[in-house]
Parts: sequence; structure tokens; C-alpha cells
Amino acid sequence: MPTPLAPPIIDFTRDIYSVSRLNAEVRAVLDASFPLLWVQGELSNLSRPASGHLYFSLKDAACQVRCAMFRSKRLLTSFQPANGQQILVRARVGLYEPRGDYQLIVEQMEPAGDGALRLALEQLKRRLAAEGLFAEERKRLLPAYPRQLGVITSASGAAVHDVLTVLKRRFPLLPVLIYPSAVQGAAAAEGLIAAIELANRRRDCDLLILARGGGSLEDLMAFNDEALARVICASELPIVTGIGHEVDLSIADLAADRRGATPSAAAELVAADVAQVQQHLHALTTRLEDALQRQLATLTQGLTALGRHLQLLHPRARLEQQLQRVDELQRSLERAVERHFVDARASLERAQSRLQFASPVHRLAFEADHLRRARERLAAATARALERRREQLAILAAGLQARSPLATLARGYAIVTDARGQLLYRPQQAPPGTQIQVRVAAGCLEAKVTEPDSAAVSILDPNS
Repeated sequence: MPTPLAPPIIDFTRDIYSVSRLNAEVRAVLDASFPLLWVQGELSNLSRPASGHLYFSLKDAACQVRCAMFRSKRLLTSFQPANGQQILVRARVGLYEPRGDYQLIVEQMEPAGDGALRLALEQLKRRLAAEGLFAEERKRLLPAYPRQLGVITSASGAAVHDVLTVLKRRFPLLPVLIYPSAVQGAAAAEGLIAAIELANRRRDCDLLILARGGGSLEDLMAFNDEALARVICASELPIVTGIGHEVDLSIADLAADRRGATPSAAAELVAADVAQVQQHLHALTTRLEDALQRQLATLTQGLTALGRHLQLLHPRARLEQQLQRVDELQRSLERAVERHFVDARASLERAQSRLQFASPVHRLAFEADHLRRARERLAAATARALERRREQLAILAAGLQARSPLATLARGYAIVTDARGQLLYRPQQAPPGTQIQVRVAAGCLEAKVTEPDSAAVSILDPNS
């Protein structure tokens, strides 16, 4: 009888991967370990399914690697790839998890002839970026409403026509100054640099557009020039590029303060829409009118308050107050005299009553004589008191009348003010040609100063 097999022993402490987990973690390692890189090789096994994607292999003499390029990236390719071509791809290293296939996810493809040139440009970009030439904090803000726009481009190319067409549509009032320059060829970079430096020296513009209508990598080499990039960064005038090449950013694009994808897009960036400007001006006008209305209301209230205060301080008002005070004093005096007579009469009646019961005849005669003299003294004292009060009243009235500007005007003087109502005390306050107002006793005169004479002119100060 055969010996039965022992059951398998399972070690639950081991970390056992599933295939899905393994592929996912390998993909994560590949994604984290390899940045975008350039790979050169021969294209083979090219497949174009209905989805629009491209699937192919990239190989050299010893090895090959599968590649996938999705439709959105393929549409940016400027040539038709074919088996057997030597190509250069910019790709991410990845893993297709369902099959566990290691592959390259291609972002960009071009013929291998451009490879050395592109590699040199990538190295230059990294070096300039390390120096801070592409840093966002270095870049300048664009003026919202440029005084004049400078355009650096070929005078006969399509770029200048595109820029002017957009400007005419969006903001036709913006003046444009063209700085003609070659935009392709060995001398193009020097021409672009000279145009930027000329614009900075002349200061006719406060904003520049650097434009070209696109082209191949070789066509655009002037815009990848290191010296041009440094001049763009050193420019005191903000610079917007519109080079019209979507696949790669040129070094000039990276160094510029703003970038438009095309010359037309660059013009859109710098030119405000005239309709929006009009709306903004209308809003500002409305806000200004509201603020002026509020300020006018405040000033009107203040003027009204000052008018009331001035009425209280006017000499006529003060005179009326003094006259009212005189009336009150006169009434008070009359009441005091009346009380005095009442008290005296009461005292007399009490004395007569005492005489009736206790005084002999001669005492009565003495008291009668005393009473008569007291009455005479009282009458004399009362008359003198009334006279003094009348004299004081006359003095007060005469003083008020003497200080009144109206009395001064009646004596032939005048009060002179300027057009704002400001009192004039000296001839120097009214140079020739000044409009003045002369107030006299019977009214006001409007006059203009022809030649002030400090020796002959005397202007009344109403506060004196």
C-alpha cells in the first residue's frame, strides 16, 4: 500500500505578488526612474490601426524595443514615418500591464538627421535655465495699453500681415512701428539682436513682438541662438514672441516675457479689445460720476452749514441780538422801579399805621416831612438811574452802528473780492486781468483789474 502524501505547508509570512501587482509596481518603478529621454534607432514593424495611434519597433544592430505613439502626438509629427527610416524619438519608459510588455511611450518623433542639433539645443536650454534666464519671476508684466507697439520680423513675410490684421480688428488706434529683420539664415540672429537693441535705444515703443510664421527646426535656428536669448532677457522693453511652431518651444520663446503660439496669437496678447476698453471706460465714467455726485452732495451740505453759521455771525444778527438785550434790560429796569415803588408804598402804609396808634402830632408832622423828602430823593434817584440806562443804551447802539460794514460802505468805502469770493486786502492779490467784484452801499459792481497801484488802492478789511 502506497504511503499517503503529506499536505503542502503554506508559509503565510511570505509576501506573495500577484501578476497584476507585479506589473503595476514594475511600471511605477520605470515611470519614476526614467524621465523623458531621446532614443535613436531604425523604425520597423510599423502599424497604423483605425484608432489613429502608431505602433512600431525601434531597433539597432543588437536590440529592439516596442514603441507606442498616440494619435494626439502623431498629429504633431511633421513627416510620414516608414519602415527602415532612421528616426529620433522623445519618449517615456513604460510597461503595458495587461501583457507585461516593456515599451516606450513616444511624445515626439523626427528624422534622425535632426538628432545632434536637437541634442545640442536641449543642452543649451538646460544651461540657460540653470542660469535663471527662463525663470518666471524674472519676466516683466506687459503694459495693459501700450503707447506704441514695435514688431520685429521680416517686412515682406506673412507674420507682419497677420499681426497687423489682428491689431486692426482688436485695437486699430494702437500705433505700430516695424523693425525689419531677417528671420532665417546665418545672419538672422544678428539682425534680430540689432533690432531689439535699436528699439531699446530709441524708446519709441514700450512693448515688442518678435514674430515669424513657423518652419522647420533648421529654419528656426535663429530663434535658438544663445546671444539672442541673452539680449531678450536684458531688454528693458517687454518682449512677446509669436514664432508659430507648436511642436517645440524655441529658446527665444522660453526667454521672452510672454509667448504666443503664432504671430496672430502674440498680437492678441498685446492688444486690448477696443469693445472691452470702451466697456471699462464706461464703467470708470459711471464710478467717477457717482463719486462726483457724492462729493457735490457733501460740499453742498457743508456750504449750507457754513451759510447758517455765517448768518449767526453777520453784524445785522449781532445788532439784533444787542437790541433785544437792550429791550430786556429796559423791561428789567421798569420792573425794578415798579417793585421799588411798591415797596416804598408798603413802607409808607406801615408807618402811617404805626403813627395812628402810637405817635403824637409833632411826630406825625416830622414823619410827614421825612416822607416827603424820601419821595423827592426816590424820584431823583429813579430819574438819574433811567438817564444812565438810556445813555448806556445810546453808547451801545452807536458802537454797534460804527462797527457795521453797512455803515462803512455808506461812508463811501467798498469791499472787494475775487471771482471765488475771496476778500482782497492787497493789490498784489489781483494781477492785471483779474475779475473782481466791488460791493458798495447800493449794490455790487463787476470789474477787471487793468493795472494795480499799491500806493493808490485801499481795500477794506471787514474784520478790522
